[in-house]
Amino acid sequence: MAKPKFHLLSLFFFLNVLLCFFHGECSSQLDLEDEPWLNEEDDDDQVVMVQSHHNSRNTCDFSIGKWVYDQSYPLYDTNCPYLSAAVTCQKNGRPDSDYEKWKWKPQGCSIPRFDALDFLGRMRKKRIMLVGDSIMRNQWESLVCLVQGVIPTARKRVIYNGPSMAFHAMDFETSIEFSWAPLLVELRKGPENKRVLHLDLIEENAKYWRGVDILVFDSAHWWTHSDKWSSWDYFMERNNLFKSMNPMVAYEKGLTTWARWVDLNLDPHKTQVIFRSMSPRHNRENGWKCYNQKQPLAFFSHQHVPEQLLVLQGVLRRMRFPVYLQDVTTMSALRRDGHPSVYRRAMAQEEKQRPRDFASGSDCSHWCLPGVPDIWNEMLNALLKQRTL
Repeated sequence: MAKPKFHLLSLFFFLNVLLCFFHGECSSQLDLEDEPWLNEEDDDDQVVMVQSHHNSRNTCDFSIGKWVYDQSYPLYDTNCPYLSAAVTCQKNGRPDSDYEKWKWKPQGCSIPRFDALDFLGRMRKKRIMLVGDSIMRNQWESLVCLVQGVIPTARKRVIYNGPSMAFHAMDFETSIEFSWAPLLVELRKGPENKRVLHLDLIEENAKYWRGVDILVFDSAHWWTHSDKWSSWDYFMERNNLFKSMNPMVAYEKGLTTWARWVDLNLDPHKTQVIFRSMSPRHNRENGWKCYNQKQPLAFFSHQHVPEQLLVLQGVLRRMRFPVYLQDVTTMSALRRDGHPSVYRRAMAQEEKQRPRDFASGSDCSHWCLPGVPDIWNEMLNALLKQRTL
């Protein structure tokens, strides 16, 4: 009979417990130095495919490539009835439109042009849900506009339920849904009306994700808001309340709660899960960095991998459930021309002539539509073609 193996990790854990017992104290917070995977060097094979469930050598890495001008784009116009006014930059007076005509060309392969009927045919009798923040809603509006033009008016509808919404293509029995959960975990009101972010609770949000065939997640921006714009007053984990915490440590804890829920509650034979990496912001110079930008950047002199992406990769590597990481961060960072900037609302003629004198700020976080999120959805469509259940 074989003797059981005593792993080094188990020995480390046992000694750590003994130290806690004898000294009577354990750290309730983690430091970045305690998480070695946060400092791993970038591995090209792991930027998009971070789990060993897949063979990356047989899969196109869509994240590496270049933007190519294509006169045949965009794939729909700003008359799509499901677009928010804040992203209809042409209607709001933006004078240039070349930002709508760039497609992404991966190195060594290609992303098929989006075909609405083909997409709806493959999604027949399926639910697709995009979960996240307002930039994920940006992507949801893009996806709905990409498909809605081939559906007769009487055979489509959108149902709004608070911050969540669902587009129904009735003849295909397909729904494309958006679920508002910018932090994934639960944000609750506590004593004295204080906002408490529960890093280990998720069910109030996750109950809407059950029974969905394709889940696309995103969560990054809200975790890095400064104190002035923070959405919480305290963090809570189990019964421990924290006034402050390193944002990347908190992010890792929240993502770990999400990962545990996916591992325990979803069946990979019934549900596909994709996690879209963070959408970059071009907010330097008080939000004016994207103003009057008319072309993509060709390249970066120094490429930076955001901490959020490193944290996300580390969490996904530890999961049993096969989650695909759709990396749009670097490709989108080249597109500072694609944001609404001052054209997040309609402007009078005098305002158009002197926008800096009238605009209180410039939106360099969200994206004009048609625009960059359409390309994210073309990539998403290509991924789903490769991995249809």
